[in-house]
Amino acid sequence: MQQRRARRRRRGGTRPYEEYAYVLDYLPMGNPTDRHPWHRNKPVIQLVGEDYFILMEASPRHGAQLEVGERVYVGPVAEMRDKVFRVEADIEYDDLTSFAKEMLPSVIEEIVRKKEPIFVEFFNIAGPITLRFHSLELLPGVGKKTVMKIIEAREREPFKSYEDIRKQVHIDPVKVVAERIVEELKGGQKYYLFVKPPRRELEQPVRPLFLNYLGTIYSKLGRQLVGTEEAGSSEGQS
Repeated sequence: MQQRRARRRRRGGTRPYEEYAYVLDYLPMGNPTDRHPWHRNKPVIQLVGEDYFILMEASPRHGAQLEVGERVYVGPVAEMRDKVFRVEADIEYDDLTSFAKEMLPSVIEEIVRKKEPIFVEFFNIAGPITLRFHSLELLPGVGKKTVMKIIEAREREPFKSYEDIRKQVHIDPVKVVAERIVEELKGGQKYYLFVKPPRRELEQPVRPLFLNYLGTIYSKLGRQLVGTEEAGSSEGQS
């Protein structure tokens, strides 16, 4: 693991990291099927970050009591990590346990519900990807007619709340955004609105397009960008 962290440090640059995450699964005896050898016989937590939806595995602090769906601090300040000793690695959807995969949609929906200003702003600023295809069409169940309703409504006045969107456009914004985020976490998308594509896809000759709406919105709203950590990763925060 030390060698792995060193390789990531040498690449340099900055990348998002999470300060808080939600527990998807807790395996106090370890995960024998884990592709990371150090997690096969040690306690491990699987989590999803609340700002960038980064999937990760972490080591718990000794004696910590953890519940699925619990929000925990995973950021760089060790004294604040009362339940998480450190984040060991960013992972991908296929690394999640079956239970974590089952929990993921409901946890993502809860995060989206709580981050109303962020995703309302997405509906206000989302733009076209090509002359014939709009980024809003990537949301499940949103076709061209609904896109036109959204654009016409926000041109009259920007959306102020989820309820505002529901009344004017007749969709459930929490549900469609949460479903899209889960799709992006699974990978295999041509376009990514919110979640950074898996590394394996970025290394392909034809790469997916990452629109990075979350980074844009956090900057636009004047919020401190949670997650610009020098060199590397949430991996090995200690």
